[in-house]
Amino acid sequence: MSNKIEIVLPRMGESVDEATITGWLKNEGDRINEDDLIVEIATDKVDSEVPSEFSGILIKKLCNVNDVVKVGDPIAIIETDSIEPSIQMKEIQNKKESLVNVETPKKDDTNPVDFVKMGDKIIEKNISNESSRIYSPLVKNISKKEGISINELDSIRGSGKNGRITKNDLLNYISNSNKKEKITENFVGNNLSDEIVEMSRMEKLISDHMVKSKDKSAHVQAFIEADITNLWNWREKNKNIFFDRENEKITFTPIFIQIVAQVLREFPLLNISLDNYNIIKKKSINIGMATALTDGNLIVPVIKNADQFSLLGLVKKVNDLAKRARNGNLEPDEVKDGTYTISNVGVFDTLMGTPIINQPQVGILAFGAINKKPSVIETEKGDFIGIRHKIILSHSFDHRIVNGAKGGMFIKRIKELIEGWDNSFSI
Repeated sequence: MSNKIEIVLPRMGESVDEATITGWLKNEGDRINEDDLIVEIATDKVDSEVPSEFSGILIKKLCNVNDVVKVGDPIAIIETDSIEPSIQMKEIQNKKESLVNVETPKKDDTNPVDFVKMGDKIIEKNISNESSRIYSPLVKNISKKEGISINELDSIRGSGKNGRITKNDLLNYISNSNKKEKITENFVGNNLSDEIVEMSRMEKLISDHMVKSKDKSAHVQAFIEADITNLWNWREKNKNIFFDRENEKITFTPIFIQIVAQVLREFPLLNISLDNYNIIKKKSINIGMATALTDGNLIVPVIKNADQFSLLGLVKKVNDLAKRARNGNLEPDEVKDGTYTISNVGVFDTLMGTPIINQPQVGILAFGAINKKPSVIETEKGDFIGIRHKIILSHSFDHRIVNGAKGGMFIKRIKELIEGWDNSFSI
């Protein structure tokens, strides 16, 4: 006895209510095993794949590419050979009594022997059987569509666990290959021609988000230079000791996050959002850290309750989020509910910047490059010139609610904490 079971869009986090269908990995009529990935989805900036909880035949897709689907809504129907539907599916069926009935497919008169002859057409060959490496169904599906041979796939360097190739690894490889082909085509005969390329989905999201922020917020920038010598020397003294003990690199980003979290407690007006003329005071301090991806795009993982972490905890959290962001392994909830954002543009040797506010927040702080400069040093015995490490802080804030004095005092306080860093502090 066969049963028709709905595959529903699973919950991907407490704050995620819907997702966009970006691509189907299986076709109607395909046999699906439990845990096979069947569809790609997108929630804001995070891509995911939905696995099947059951084995059977995919008899109907209920959604098209680019459809927006609510969590818990059915996206496909699978015909299984199990005797009774699961309890979960019974509950779904009770809630979905109004759903349009699915017609039972007509009995197929094909002789069983014919299915043996048609095996190559019915059952997709498993690429992993032809290679010593293991590939996910998504990677196999993409490589098949792009005409990438097993030998070519084996040559791609993977960034996943145990060197496995991730979706992003494969897409970056395809993108770079296409760029090389385009460059070759454009320069044939020394004739340079323009190339029109549509933005990726993430590029479109970032573009819309930035434009909306500039349209909505009254951006004002304030800049201040801080002497970061004490903090620089402290990190130089401790970074190797810390790595040997914790097997973690200590960068300036978690230190900056700790300082910003402390100052946000002192300046709660920077830890709010605006809803027309209503001020929403945030109880939690959730700091987003702008992270550059290998494909040139940007994502902002969020450290929830950042003020509750020790510096050691922040180092491990920042390293974990940054690594998983670049590997495309962030969960949807990990890019949600930020209340303030920082961007360490100094990692690109950028002196300073004018960052765009990450809506619906009211402030964002950019940390520039750290450079040695000749500086006037004041002492009880007089002033003299010395070499110091300096950094420029760039603060963008929403002038609809944060005035210049408040925005200036905010970064002045951050400057004070940077310059007053205790060199005897142990982590």
